[in-house]
Amino acid sequence: MTDQTITELAPVIGTRAACAAVGRSRATYYRLHRQSPSLPRPTRKRVPQPRALSQAERAEVLGVLHQERFVDQAPASVYANLLDEGRYLCSVPTMYRLLRTEDEVRERRRQAAHPATVKPELVAAGPNQVWSWDITKLLGPQKWTYFHLYVIIDIYSRYVVGWLLAPRETAELAERLLAETIRKQNVAVDQLTIHADRGTSMASKPVALLLADLGVTKSHSRPHCSNDNPYSEAHFKTLKYRPEFPGRFGSIEDGRVFCQRFFPWYNHQHRHSGLGFHTPAAVHFSHAEGIQVERAHVLQAAYAVHPERFVRQAPVPPPLPEPAWINKPMEVSPAQ
Repeated sequence: MTDQTITELAPVIGTRAACAAVGRSRATYYRLHRQSPSLPRPTRKRVPQPRALSQAERAEVLGVLHQERFVDQAPASVYANLLDEGRYLCSVPTMYRLLRTEDEVRERRRQAAHPATVKPELVAAGPNQVWSWDITKLLGPQKWTYFHLYVIIDIYSRYVVGWLLAPRETAELAERLLAETIRKQNVAVDQLTIHADRGTSMASKPVALLLADLGVTKSHSRPHCSNDNPYSEAHFKTLKYRPEFPGRFGSIEDGRVFCQRFFPWYNHQHRHSGLGFHTPAAVHFSHAEGIQVERAHVLQAAYAVHPERFVRQAPVPPPLPEPAWINKPMEVSPAQ
């Protein structure tokens, strides 16, 4: 009723006086009564992007992604494999866009979220400087039966330097595995730090004495903080997310056969995103630099053929790995 009264009085005494008479703000009145009627937005005709892939090229990319050897790999891993074979089809985002059009980009399992942590603080600028090790359980043939998988991983190269599958968890087995692995990797005194959580075997006296005798520094996670051992946790996730990983193993021999297939694949074929999509073996044995040069040649050739498809800059391979941290400290500004 107030707005109608203002509308009737405004031609007689003016809008300002009418608003003052009824106690309404002029801004409110103008906002409500001087808005232009909403017009339907014109529809624009979709014009195909001139740099987009053709239908034949899109079909070729999807055909490659659907190949048996690539069907269980992420587009970034497919991209790296193709570069190593001397082929370039399209960028990784384009692969994701094509897969989304086919409704083939979905998360299969729930992702765990862990709180951020700050200590301990370890850094590895090269192979055999910091190792992380842990033990995970593999389900046996019956309920409440398990096999224990010991895994030692280099945090810089993600290379699995040693593993052992046993029916039980003991300090003696851990001591033997660590001693053999350190010997095989020719680790010098005071060169290596080994990080683990506070499990019974990890914190045992035999393991501590062995590391002290070999000149290896030991490090432990804080209690109940799995993020202090992220490399081992991430590796176990990769292990158990493999398509061929079974719900249960029929025997310990079955588990060993699986591990004998998995670890060579992980070390020599798996393209790790944290390594510039190089394999752990390529980084661990210093072959990644040469592979990086070959990848750059492939991308340069692709750019020379279709420079219009690379809008911002000429393509470059993913960077080589930087120093790897366990709980990298926060940078403090000079003012603080």
